[in-house]
This record gives sequence, structure tokens and C-alpha cells, in this order.
Amino acid sequence: MTKPMISPASTATCPACGLLCDDINLSQLNNNTCAKSIAFFGQKSVNASPQIAGKPVTLAQAIAKAAEILKKSKQPLLSGLSTDVTGFRAVFDLAQKTHGSLKHMNAASAQRNLNVLQSTGWQTTTLTEVKNRADVIVCIGTDVVSHNPRFFERNVDCDGMFISAKNRQLIFVGNAPNNDHIKSNALKASWVLPCRADDFPSATGALRALVQNKPLNTPNIGGISLADLTTLADKLKQAKYAVMVWIAKDLDFKFADLTIQNITQTVAALNETTRAGGLALGGSDGDTSANYANTWLSGYALNDSEATHDAVVYINSFSPSKAAPKTNLPLIVLGNCNLQFADQIPDVFIPIATPGLDCSGTLFRVDSSVVLPLKKLHENELPLLADVAKQIEALL
Repeated sequence: MTKPMISPASTATCPACGLLCDDINLSQLNNNTCAKSIAFFGQKSVNASPQIAGKPVTLAQAIAKAAEILKKSKQPLLSGLSTDVTGFRAVFDLAQKTHGSLKHMNAASAQRNLNVLQSTGWQTTTLTEVKNRADVIVCIGTDVVSHNPRFFERNVDCDGMFISAKNRQLIFVGNAPNNDHIKSNALKASWVLPCRADDFPSATGALRALVQNKPLNTPNIGGISLADLTTLADKLKQAKYAVMVWIAKDLDFKFADLTIQNITQTVAALNETTRAGGLALGGSDGDTSANYANTWLSGYALNDSEATHDAVVYINSFSPSKAAPKTNLPLIVLGNCNLQFADQIPDVFIPIATPGLDCSGTLFRVDSSVVLPLKKLHENELPLLADVAKQIEALL
């Protein structure tokens, strides 16, 4: 049975993407420009029954069965990890108890950023600094609108403390975005340098060289003329506060790590004479929170190496469309009450509360600069992930 919303909170924070927009008017969702927030807050919270092999059972029975599976396991994989900070902390403790490994559903894209951060470091900025200072913004091979629909509205196409929207210049290396998401005439006149994905490593490498005042003797690099790349390099060097934006999930090709490294090293070179920052956007399913919480709890980066496992625990609080990957191993799912199991019935399924809908919570924003609270909006009987994980751990 679907439960009604509780107190008439006028605004809420939306965890549907890494921006964590905290101005969502719940009474006007149909007029909201972000389809992701409409889909998230439109979810029905039902008091689904826990299941063992597809058959309804009590919560206590499901927890006991999950503990039985994990007792027999020598090295389980705790995957998905789509949850908030509190949920991740409890899952981390369960992994320690079971000698389990942790792997987020966005591990592949997160690893691209991590490889660069660990090897050479980087100099990044925040969404607030973009809004208040950025005068030249370059998006490299990135469809920002698909991942973070309101990025331009909230951080670019608006006046900041030290700059007005009309004085910003927006440049795309790759493809232009849908201009419906960019309101001002100045931004609609953005400059686009078309570039194929497999040419990004060479194009960004050339831009890095030009910013470092290294000569190039070729008329064309990665499908972009040397003259245009030189102009772009000059604009970056002349900017008061340049920002270079990328989304690791979009950079899914050979030498993607090199592309990110070229971007971050271009930022480092610019900071020798002016001010610049990198901005890694994207962020979904609590991946930023999981990465940071794991680092402070363990001292290590998140995401399991290709170890051998003998059981899988799939955690997914936020995204009912993302089912557990198929496996021949015993499968425990702690997930959104609307998860479907068309391909594989889990050995144990325990529906859990979704932070920001069924319970309160906290998440790191994609720029890692702030932690934002999520409100409880629905009244229901779904258990918290943290409570379920602790009860399973207590039986081991």
C-alpha cells in the first residue's frame, strides 16, 4: 500500500544526480525542468514484503537467511552500494565482518578519475566557485545535460558574486548541448569545436601543449584545426577564472585516463599564471558519498579488484531500474521496494527505505565540497539499510 507524504515540506533535496539540487518544490513537480527529479519523487513507496527465493517471508526470516548465506561465504562481494553515508557505513562494517569486498555500480567510471588523482593529482573547483567566478567554461567530451540537467541553470546561466552570466563564455569540445537548457543569448552563442571520442586524447594533449607554450607543427589535431586549438588555449590563458569540465562516464574509450590527465594538467599549467579549476561532474547512486566514506573509514580507495567471490550482496536504495547483475552465486538483494527481478530471482530480497523519500539521510555533492541532508517524505514501514545490515551482522 502506498503511503501519503508526511508534513508539507515545501522544498527538498533531490538525490537523482550529483548536483543534489536543494530547491525542489514538491508542490510543483510537474513544472520542474528536471526529468530526473520528477522521476525520483514520483516513485511509489510500497511496503513490499521480504522474500526468500521469490516467496514472501517476515523480515526476521529474510535477515536470518541472509546471515546463513554469509556465514557459509568466505569472501562475498558487496556491490551496488547505492545508498547514503549512513547506509554505506553500515555496509562497510558488514564487509569487515564477512571479509567481503566492496564495489560500487559506477566503479568503472570512478576508477578513471581515481587513476589520474592517484598518479598526478589535480586542482579542482566547486559548483559555488563556478557560479561566482568562472568566465571561461570548457566542457570536454561531455553531455552535461544528460547527467546533471540543471548544471547550466544553477551554476552558469545566472549571475554570481563576481561575474554576470552575460560575461561568461561557454566552449564545447565534442558536441553542443541542447540549448533548451541554456537560457541566455550569450550562452546560446557558445563556441563548439566538434571532436570524435577517440580523438579526445590527442586533442586534449595538443591543448595542454599549447597552454604550456609548446609549438605544434601540424594543421589539424583530432579533427580540430591548430588555429582553433590555439585560440582556445589563448582564451584559457587570458581568462580570470577558467573551468574545465568533464564526466568520466562519458569518457568511455581507449586512453580515457590520458584524456582526463591532459585536462587536469592543463588546469595545473594555467594556475602558474592565472586561476583555473577542474570540475568532474556526473555523480549518481551515492557514488561520491561511497568513495569518500570508504576512504575515511579504511584509508583506501573504494572498489574491489578482480578477486574471486562466493556470494553477492547487491545494495541499491535509489534506482529501481538498475537490477542486480546476473550471477550463479548466492544472491542477496537489499534494495528499493520497486526493484524488479525479471532475469534472476534472488535468494533473499529485503526491500529497504530510500533516503530522500522513505527516510532522512545525507549525501556528498559531486564536487565533494558539501554534505546535504535528505528529507523523509513518505510514511511507511520499510526498514533502514543500516538497521538491516546491523541485524545481519549480529547473527554472524
